[in-house]
Amino acid sequence: MHAIQYVPLILAGIVLLLFGGDFLVRGGAALARLWRLPNLLVGLTIVAFGTSAPELVVSVQSALTGAPGLAVGNIVGSNIANFLLVLGLPALFGTIHTTTPGLRRNAIFALLAAAALIVVAWDRQITLTEGWILLAAIVGYVSLLGLQARKATDDPTLAELTDIEHMDGLPKTLPSILLALAGGLIALPVGAQMIVTGGIAAAQDLHVEPALIGLTAVALGTSLPELATVVMASVRRQADLAIGNVLGSNIFNVFAVGGATGLAAGLTGTPLRISESFFVLDFWVMLGASVLIAVIVLVKRPITRVLGTLLFAGYIGYIAVLARSAMG
Repeated sequence: MHAIQYVPLILAGIVLLLFGGDFLVRGGAALARLWRLPNLLVGLTIVAFGTSAPELVVSVQSALTGAPGLAVGNIVGSNIANFLLVLGLPALFGTIHTTTPGLRRNAIFALLAAAALIVVAWDRQITLTEGWILLAAIVGYVSLLGLQARKATDDPTLAELTDIEHMDGLPKTLPSILLALAGGLIALPVGAQMIVTGGIAAAQDLHVEPALIGLTAVALGTSLPELATVVMASVRRQADLAIGNVLGSNIFNVFAVGGATGLAAGLTGTPLRISESFFVLDFWVMLGASVLIAVIVLVKRPITRVLGTLLFAGYIGYIAVLARSAMG
């Protein structure tokens, strides 16, 4: 079977992931509101972790299936796509300002997350202990957000996470809430399995490492929600609010998804193996993009159309290099 025949399976899996993650977040938020739980608690748990559910289930399923390259490729590729594509493409429609409160802290955390992933992977594996360390880091980050929220900060990232009352499309009745939760809990693992199965098969047919599929098709698919959010915000001239979503996504990808993936692999008795190929290009592109965005945010430089074009061109160039290496 030719690799192109696995594309519909991967695409269908991505669609299931996106809808499943959305159902899970909305169902969980609605159930929490029904139980009258504090919005802050709901936002920093159900909403924050639920939005990373697509990346989480794909990477964990890949690790458990014996495809560590696909798991790590999904994390690294998603972070690269978020910084170069998700911030670059929308800037072509309108300037993205970087003066919003809270962005500096999140930009530093995103940079630290990228560096932390490289450090724990330096020995070409992520052990069970390192998985716990990454998970501890996301708990620390979420706790910091909670402390910031108590100070009534106007951080838009916190505002977006905790604005449960204005979340559109929440189910109203208990049966509809349970249906949404069930739909999410079913769609996520099924979609992940379709992606992992299709990705591994396509990689074997193309005679490339599964990591390449994770870095490209899977990473791009799981980054689509962030891309859609920032594009629409840019069209509405509100993209400066959406950049916090991108930074938060990258932090959760490394600490929550990376930690859970390392933990899942470790519990099977085998550390998460890191392919040498990640140290040739991918890790350094992720780190370089993280440094660039951190500098832009720290100096409060807006992402103009020119800068957005450079970011977007950088992503196209990165994909072109991956494609050339696969063909070679």
